Amino acid sequence: MDALSDDGQHGVVLIAFVGSVFSPYYAWARRGGASVNPENHCSLNVAIYSKGKNRWAMTERGEKQVSRSSTEFVIGPSNLRWDGNKLIVNIEERAVPFGQKVSGTVELYPNTLFNFSTPLDAAGKHRWGPLAPSARVKVNLNSPDLKWEGNAYLDSNEGDEPISKSFHEWDWSRAEMSGGRTSVIYDVREKNAQEKILALTFNPNGTIDHFEAPPRQALPKTIWGIQGHMRNQGSEGLKVIQMLENTPFYTRSVLNSELLGEKVVSFHETLNVPKLTSTATQFMLPWRMPRITW
Repeated sequence: MDALSDDGQHGVVLIAFVGSVFSPYYAWARRGGASVNPENHCSLNVAIYSKGKNRWAMTERGEKQVSRSSTEFVIGPSNLRWDGNKLIVNIEERAVPFGQKVSGTVELYPNTLFNFSTPLDAAGKHRWGPLAPSARVKVNLNSPDLKWEGNAYLDSNEGDEPISKSFHEWDWSRAEMSGGRTSVIYDVREKNAQEKILALTFNPNGTIDHFEAPPRQALPKTIWGIQGHMRNQGSEGLKVIQMLENTPFYTRSVLNSELLGEKVVSFHETLNVPKLTSTATQFMLPWRMPRITW
């Protein structure tokens, strides 16, 4: 889930992982081709973006601290619950690196639910689909003290193998369009040099439109050497409003861009898989992603 406040001053990203693709512990356990239970490597990633109150938490939990049903997912002290109308996320985490408490609830109210999934790679081993491409969100946090409402987006990814086996890099973006529509672009570069571009608009009536993605334009290269790209119409109008995450292998930002004849605000991410799987990154990740199994 990602969300921005109506006034543009606050943001939140929540990702519930089963067999986290970013987990160094999960990667180490799979060495040598060993069969590993993904439910022994779960986490709730919480990223809060608010001036003076930024928080980031991603504590991995073992299978003894995890339970799942059709309506609830418990990850240690936090949980996600679907009540038939909305997704309720109860957060009880500790931020890194200073251990501040992250506590409260986030509620997501879908405008339209979609039952859609499509392969991201040629072999069909990795799949993606929005569940609620357009939604409203209510954020009510005790720590840090934040209360706001805004627009939100909820999707799901799943895979039958590590992302390092299929992908080299991808850029993803979503934009809230006029008329309650949401447009998403998945710009994927596979390890075998094949490219796959998904350009889809999700409509309030439950239909999905395909469109031709505009040209790829380079974003400013980060201090870590990540070269992100954005599909944008025209040679002007593409601007980074705020860089939310700037890591050795991943970036997340909010952009001004132009799509389908509209000037829009886009959530954007770039993932560089070789940088994620590098020895240096894998060494650093435990400091960012602690693991608790008791």
